[in-house]
Amino acid sequence: MIGPMAEQNSPHDLPDIAGRTIAVLGGTGDQGRGLARRFALAGLDVVIGSRSAERAQAAADDLGADLPVRGADNAAAAAAGDIVIVAVPWEGHRELLASLEEELAGKIVVDCVNPLGFDKKGPYALPVEEGSAAQQAEAVLPRSRVVAAFHHVSAVVLLDPEVDRVDLDVLVLGDDRAATDEVRALASSIGGVRGIYGGRLRNAHQVEAFTANLIAINRRYKAHAGLRITDV
Repeated sequence: MIGPMAEQNSPHDLPDIAGRTIAVLGGTGDQGRGLARRFALAGLDVVIGSRSAERAQAAADDLGADLPVRGADNAAAAAAGDIVIVAVPWEGHRELLASLEEELAGKIVVDCVNPLGFDKKGPYALPVEEGSAAQQAEAVLPRSRVVAAFHHVSAVVLLDPEVDRVDLDVLVLGDDRAATDEVRALASSIGGVRGIYGGRLRNAHQVEAFTANLIAINRRYKAHAGLRITDV
């Protein structure tokens, strides 16, 4: 019994997320469109959300008629999604989530927002009263299962039709293990990507802040660098 039990409880095991609908709030931005495209390429049903349903549908159409992507306003997208990705600008983060608290109740909500500022010295992490954008989402959405992930994914790479496999590990943080496992599976649906459990939600702040370092690296080396975790 030891062998099968150990195998069943392996940290590498992933749940089957086939049939899940993925909603991407802020899906008309580059990161949102890139994630929507990759999830659709993996065969998942995807809804792009925006303040304007027409703009969301235009973004969906731009990704290609052969992909299972449709557009809707943010409320309709949030209601339709089993897993909801939050890829909106930091400035509107709290207001949008508060307005969708009812639609997002009971859903897995994946926050990938990076609170960053920019000045003549370059990018830097902004202070967040709750500790991080993900913790702000948790405070605003008490009935949702909030997970932090997809902070370090290059939109340029996601949208590039010449890139079949993305050389990247996605750190997934949260307090609900079943939810983080589903998000790890979602990340791993992108060719070349692994979803790696990265700890509790209270540790999301340094993951969000590290994006400033990655931007600095990419500017210096004219690259689209990401993260790889060794020995797991």
